[in-house]
Amino acid sequence: MNVTDDKTIVKEYFNSTGFDRWRRIYGDGEVNKVQLDIRTGHQQTVDTVLGWLKADNNLTGLSICDAGCGTGSLSIPLAEAGAKVYGSDISEKMVGEAKERALQILGNAENPTFAVQDLETLSGSYHTVICLDVLIHYPQHKADEMISHLCSLGQSRLILSFAPKTFALSLLKKIGSFFPGASKATRAYLHREADVVKILARNGFFVQRQSMTRTRFYFSRLLEATR
Repeated sequence: MNVTDDKTIVKEYFNSTGFDRWRRIYGDGEVNKVQLDIRTGHQQTVDTVLGWLKADNNLTGLSICDAGCGTGSLSIPLAEAGAKVYGSDISEKMVGEAKERALQILGNAENPTFAVQDLETLSGSYHTVICLDVLIHYPQHKADEMISHLCSLGQSRLILSFAPKTFALSLLKKIGSFFPGASKATRAYLHREADVVKILARNGFFVQRQSMTRTRFYFSRLLEATR
């Protein structure tokens, strides 16, 4: 299947059955055990990023692009902490939900700013670019293009997460235990950390902080790279 098909699948999935499923996962309502496990893992990744940025004590007024913002689980607390946030997502429904949540939590629609946009068409210049839980939907050569493009938008820092390609996770994926249920998710692509680090280095970014979130059904390698 070609790259265009991957992108179309992701867009259609998150504007249909995927939207309802992931809105529940990213929310705080009742979910099943697998969804709760994924919610816990995703929140751990978000909390790690927030912890890193808050520890730097310079969030106020900082320009941040949250690429693939989903329902705003990272964009909203970043804006609440004082950052100037631009959130984008390929799914119109996800962006609509993010706007509603921001209005409910923050009481205004000015910050974060949300837009329906895929990674390839993102433009602008930001101090920090963040991309969480997006690369799992795309094969390696497409991830290379995406990471390189995100690097071109970041003035100082890029933070991204991906499902690491290890023997254990490759085996789990092969037997169907990684993000279980073919009808419940788009295809899950794993990426070698060494390949991601090489792409970052080629674009002038070098890893400063790293973390690994591992639950039963959620696996995410998190890298912070700076110029």
